[in-house]
Amino acid sequence: MTIKNYTPMRQELYKEILKLETVEEAEKFFDDLCTIKELEAMSQRLAAAKMLLDGKTYQEIVAETEISSATLARVSKCVRYGAGGYESVLTKKEN
Repeated sequence: MTIKNYTPMRQELYKEILKLETVEEAEKFFDDLCTIKELEAMSQRLAAAKMLLDGKTYQEIVAETEISSATLARVSKCVRYGAGGYESVLTKKEN
C-alpha cells in the first residue's frame, strides 16, 4: 500500500511514536512536538471518529466536541472511506 505524502521523515516520526510506552511519555512527547491547538484538533478528531463509529449523529458530535461541520465531514469521510486508521486504533483492546 502506498502512503499518501510519504516521506522518510514521516516514517521516522511514526517509528518514534511506537517507542512510547506510557500515557505520561506520550503527553511529554506530544507536548514538545505539537502546539496546544494541534493537540486539541487531533483530540477533537479522534473523539469525533469514535462517536461516529458508535453511531452518534452529526448534531450530537458537534454538541459534545464543538468540532466544525467541515472538519466533522472530513473525519466522517476518513472513517468511511479512508485507510482504516481510526477504526484500527479505536477498536483495539487496551493492554
